Amino acid sequence: MAEPKTLPTDEDPAAFLAAVPDGRRRADAVALCALVTEVTGAEPVMWGPSIVGFGRYEYRYASGRTGSWPAVGLSPRKQALTLYVAEGFERHGELLARLGPVTTGKGCLYVKRLDAVDGEALRELVGSAFAAFDGRVVTP
Repeated sequence: MAEPKTLPTDEDPAAFLAAVPDGRRRADAVALCALVTEVTGAEPVMWGPSIVGFGRYEYRYASGRTGSWPAVGLSPRKQALTLYVAEGFERHGELLARLGPVTTGKGCLYVKRLDAVDGEALRELVGSAFAAFDGRVVTP
């Protein structure tokens, strides 16, 4: 069985975020990291070379494959600031409507400009997602 490639590292999340080349994306990533740290009470940890994670959950498939992933994570991608929400968005329709101009994937929230989203809705989403998964064992 192959080992997961995205694992926690000893790299410094602040140094990673400070090295983001685009000034707006860097400022948004630093601000989002501070928001997630405050809301979750968890310290940021680098997962692989490009994800800043908060908390952790374990997953276990019926096949026996297991692994770990951050309960909430973020990455300053080139096209958008990406917030990884392990919980997904099915039960967050009202919060998504309040957030403003964002797009979503199965467990990803894509933000072009952090100052364009509703900060309180974002805080609620992060808090709910973190509480739902941090420290849990999940069977997808």
